[in-house]
Amino acid sequence: MNALVPLPVLLPLFATGLSLAAGIRLKRFQRFISVAVLTAVVVISVVLMIAADDGPLSVHLGDFAPPLGITLVADRLSGLMLTVSSSVTLCVLVYSLGQGMADKDDETPLAVFHPAYLILVAGIACTFLAGDLMNLFVGFEIMLVSSFVLLTLGGTGPRIRAGSTYVIISLLSSMIFLVAIAITYAATGTVNFAQLAERFDDLSLGVTTLIQAMLLTVFGIKAAVFPVAAWLPDSYPTAPAPVTAVFAGLLTKVGVYCMLRTETLLFPGNRLGNLLLVVALASMIIGILGAVAQTDLKRLLSFTLISHIGYMVFGIGLADREGIAGAIVYVVHHITVQTTLFLVAGLIERRGGTTELTRLGGMARSAPLLSLLFFVPAMNIAGIPPFSGFIGKLALMRAGVDNGSVLAWVLVGGSTLTSLLTLYVVVKVWNLAFWRSEPPGQAAEGTVMESQEDDADDADDEADVGGPAVTPQDDQGIPVRPGGGQVVATSITGKAVTTTKRPPRTMLAATAATVVLGLSYTVLAGLLAAYTDRSAQELLTRTPYIEEVLRP
Repeated sequence: MNALVPLPVLLPLFATGLSLAAGIRLKRFQRFISVAVLTAVVVISVVLMIAADDGPLSVHLGDFAPPLGITLVADRLSGLMLTVSSSVTLCVLVYSLGQGMADKDDETPLAVFHPAYLILVAGIACTFLAGDLMNLFVGFEIMLVSSFVLLTLGGTGPRIRAGSTYVIISLLSSMIFLVAIAITYAATGTVNFAQLAERFDDLSLGVTTLIQAMLLTVFGIKAAVFPVAAWLPDSYPTAPAPVTAVFAGLLTKVGVYCMLRTETLLFPGNRLGNLLLVVALASMIIGILGAVAQTDLKRLLSFTLISHIGYMVFGIGLADREGIAGAIVYVVHHITVQTTLFLVAGLIERRGGTTELTRLGGMARSAPLLSLLFFVPAMNIAGIPPFSGFIGKLALMRAGVDNGSVLAWVLVGGSTLTSLLTLYVVVKVWNLAFWRSEPPGQAAEGTVMESQEDDADDADDEADVGGPAVTPQDDQGIPVRPGGGQVVATSITGKAVTTTKRPPRTMLAATAATVVLGLSYTVLAGLLAAYTDRSAQELLTRTPYIEEVLRP
């Protein structure tokens, strides 16, 4: 069974080579390889999750023992994260295939999409399975390279700007990470998690606290917690819908996973617990207030993402069995639901021609299936019973009440307020985009949506023939159509597309699959709660992980 541990990393990397070799000439083969490999990764992840319930699994690549070899470890937490992440990435891939085929995006950027996406999946799996700090860093860098490619597909101006911001922030965090690894190795002679768990006890409190603070800063940037989250609302919304969905759903949770792993395995005792609770409260309140102020759906969802990361940090800051278990439940829930909401945002953009809520309306009547696909995850993220969002929030609040400290009680109140404001936000989206009458400026079926680059090209052509080069703009300087709708680029490559009354069935099916996955957490709530409780106990005990990695 241990031989299966490296496969979630190796299979996508192998498929990347095949996909690049196939290129644009063999589009169907490229799509088949991507779907087949991700399906295989889902199956392997489920097997690993079940097997890890009997104890951690590990493999030393090249049969080199720590600290020389590369160690990959699958325990309950990493098995669960692999299963959820691979399921979500498969659904997003199918969604992107439907969008690419519908837009007839057969140019080079789409040929690059599959290899970049597979590398991203491999990087995510590498971070979940990494048994040492160095390979955790390698997983981050794999994700960074592929993320920049995916963020800038099509080479449009907004995407290049957003991608540049993302890369600068990511490189800054990588530099801090490298310095932390260097200090760790200098102080202990190893970067293997199991060995560090034993050797950190012999270090001075100052050195250990410094390493812990540096790692939390790195993972906080990745997770987009306040006050290092300002980059996210400007980076994610410009990307294509499937890219934004997988970034929002998964990449931020990689940071949360790393917090869970290091705070329980390397830094027991919760020395910085109060600091994490303060950060959690600030992320919740400031994030949701930012969402309240937004009128663009993608930016609104980006701020709710920041806000709800606070729930997970809340559980990590409590650092007890109930808090860690609640945090894991909420991570699983949020990966799926946040991904679903961004996929729905892509469908709304395709149907209405924009994600600006003031220019949308009437979709409850004109697109009832799309309305249902939004309503279910919206109620889920708002924490309405009996959805998994309610289960996760209730678990975290109960853990806060059981903790009994003043700060924990403040977090319980902040969690309640954030949940109520989240409900207000999703109700606002429902009222504006779905419930009210369709505004006169909303794009009709068959309207060709232009990108800003298309519009600039038109202006250049007019200038060449001596005509006017004037583009109507709204009060924010965004180009608009004569009917009042915003000029947008909705295709994967940034090309102009045509709005459709009925979105492609493949996109609808993929979105519906993520909705069903989110609902399955409610149906299987007892099993999920029991599994996360055992996972939390294993994380806090530490002994099973250490013994598995260091056994002869």
